[in-house]
Amino acid sequence: MVGEQIAERYELEELVGTGGMSSVYRAHDRLLERDVALKVLHEQYTGDGDYVERFRREARSVAQLSHPNIVTVIDRGVQDGRQFIVFEYVDGENLKSLVEREGPLPEREAIELALQIARALGFAHEHGLVHRDVKPQNVLLNGDGAAKVTDFGIARSLDVHSGLTQTGTVMGTSDYIAPEQARGRPVDAQSDVYSLGAVLYELLTGEVPFPGDNFVAVAMRHINEPPPSVRERRPELSPRLDAAIRRAMAKDPRDRFASMEDFCNELHGCLEGETAASGAQTMIVSPRRRRRQRRAGPPPDGRPLAGPVILLLAGIAVLAGILAAVFAFTDSGGQITKFVHKKTGGGTPAATAVTLNGVTAYDPASDGGDGTEHDSAAGNATDGDPATYWNTEHYDGGLNKDGVGLVLDAGGTKKLAQMVVRSGTPGFVATIKAGASSGGPFTPVSSSQTGGASTTFSLDGDSARYYVIWITDLGPSSSVEINEVTAKGS
Repeated sequence: MVGEQIAERYELEELVGTGGMSSVYRAHDRLLERDVALKVLHEQYTGDGDYVERFRREARSVAQLSHPNIVTVIDRGVQDGRQFIVFEYVDGENLKSLVEREGPLPEREAIELALQIARALGFAHEHGLVHRDVKPQNVLLNGDGAAKVTDFGIARSLDVHSGLTQTGTVMGTSDYIAPEQARGRPVDAQSDVYSLGAVLYELLTGEVPFPGDNFVAVAMRHINEPPPSVRERRPELSPRLDAAIRRAMAKDPRDRFASMEDFCNELHGCLEGETAASGAQTMIVSPRRRRRQRRAGPPPDGRPLAGPVILLLAGIAVLAGILAAVFAFTDSGGQITKFVHKKTGGGTPAATAVTLNGVTAYDPASDGGDGTEHDSAAGNATDGDPATYWNTEHYDGGLNKDGVGLVLDAGGTKKLAQMVVRSGTPGFVATIKAGASSGGPFTPVSSSQTGGASTTFSLDGDSARYYVIWITDLGPSSSVEINEVTAKGS
C-alpha cells in the first residue's frame, strides 16, 4: 500500500510495522503537512463484524486519553471497506533503544522519565483503562526527550521498527509482567504499577529484573522471587528509590502503592531527595511484611508432613496458569481494553461483589417510550464479555423523551454501594434507579453523571432487587451502548 493515498489526505510513505490484525505506516497528512502514523486493519478482517467493531473501539478508547505523555488518536475512517486509525507520529527512539545504546541512566533522568510514564498511566487509570503491557518498547521519546506512552488497550504487539509500536492481540514480553498477570488472573491498576517498577529497574541497571530463557522461566521468577535491589547493582543510588521500586514490585498487589498517583508522589519524593543536601532526612518506604505462621513440629501421630506435596501441587497449578496465560496472550480474539476497579481504602471492609443479570429494557409509555428497546440483548451487558453490549435504539434527532434504560436483576433484595458501567459510547448522561419490580416504578439511588468508558456510580438508597441504568441524554452518539455492568454491595 506504500504510495497509496487514504481518505484523499494521508499518503502512505513507509511500512513501519505489521501484526495479526493490522499494519502501521508512516504517512504524510497532505492537508496539514505533517507526518502521522496510520494503522490499517488487514483486508481479511474487513468482513468480520467482530474485528471491525474491536478496531473501532480501539480508536474510541484511545481518543479519550488526551494527555501530553500519551500518543494520541487524530482521526478514524474507512476507505474501500478498510478501517484505519490515524495516530500522532513520534519521530524518535523508544526507551528500550535508549538503554541499549547508553546503558544505565543517571538516577535523576530515570526518575524523571518514570514520572512522565506514571502520569500518563495514572491519567489512563482515571479514565478506566489499564495498559497491561507497560514496557520500555512502548514508551517513545520525541525530539525534546519527552516520554510518550503508546499501545493502550490493544492486545497484540506488532513487530515495529524505528521506535514506533502499536499493538494487536499478544500481551508482549514477560520481562515486566506482574505476578497476577503471569498467573492468568485479572489485572488492574496495581499491575501497571508493578510493570512500571520493573521498567524503572531496567532504566537504572540496564537489565531486566528477572532475565530468563523463555516466557515460563521469566514468569516463574516474577511469581516466586523477591524483587531485586537496584543498590546491589549501583550502591550509589538512594535507599528511598530502591525501596520504592521494591514496593512497586511487591508480589501481592495489596503491598504495592495503592494507586499510580501514590507511586508518582513517592517518585517526586525520591527526585527531591536526590537533589537535597547530603544531610537531609528522607523517608524510606518498604513493602509491608505479612505475618507467617510456623509449625510447632511434626504431627503428633508421626505422619509425614504434607507440605512438600502441597508445594508440588501448587507449583503445577502455577505452571498451568502461566501456560494458560501464554495461550491467552496469543489469542487473536483478545479484548482490547481492561477496565479499572477501584479498591476501598483505609481500614474500611471491602465491599462485596454482587452479580447482576441484564433482564430487559425499560421504555415506559408514561415517559414517552414504546415499551421495548432491544430487550433481547439485555443479557449482553452482564455476560462478562466487554465486546458484547446492549444498546438503545438509534435516535438521530436526540432522545426526544424523558429517558430509556436497562434493567438489572440483583438476584434478590440487596443494597448496592456502587455500580460500574462500561460503555463504548462515552458522553451520555445517566442515573441509577431502583425498584421492587422489573417493570418499575423505580426511584433514583444515585446522582446524574456523564458516562465515560468506565463510570462508577455511588449508590445511596434502600435495598432493592431491580436496578435500572436510566439514560436521559445520548450525548454525541445517536445510540448508547452498555458493554458491561458490575456492582458491589454495602
